[in-house]
Amino acid sequence: MEIRYRQALADDIQDIETLITKAIAHMKENGIEQWDELYPTKDDFMDDIRNNQLTVGCIENQIAVVFTINQAYDEEYENGKWKEPEKSFNVVHRLCVHPKFQNMGIARQAMDYIEKQTLSEGKRAVRLDVYSKNTYANKLYLGRGYQKVGEVEWRKGCFYLMEKYLD
Repeated sequence: MEIRYRQALADDIQDIETLITKAIAHMKENGIEQWDELYPTKDDFMDDIRNNQLTVGCIENQIAVVFTINQAYDEEYENGKWKEPEKSFNVVHRLCVHPKFQNMGIARQAMDYIEKQTLSEGKRAVRLDVYSKNTYANKLYLGRGYQKVGEVEWRKGCFYLMEKYLD
């Protein structure tokens, strides 16, 4: 299944909102209370679009996956025991696969893209946080060689800080 990646446009916002709404409902059906009406919001995605940081992956002209890559992070990231804190890195935010496309390796392919993009920018690491109770996301990242370097408490509970150094 070929995924075409591109920068998200303001015209995509309705499709992105639909994807997120369906994903939140699907997560709740699976007992994952990670996202809700407070996060992520349309404004989060519009800010990412304005900053040219939101990427969509399309399959047959439908948005199958969405994610943000940048160097921004919450202050709680300072608590992480990063292996090489001085090295340049990208941070992944709001990676989400449309439920219609889940269990097809889409998130894995998106992470391949993110890691290649990070290397092409001359950065050596990818960092992210993952909800501790999202077993699917934890399995994805651990299976890709991400290492847990800390924990933070946010509104929804415990999140793991993770990183992977790229060769």
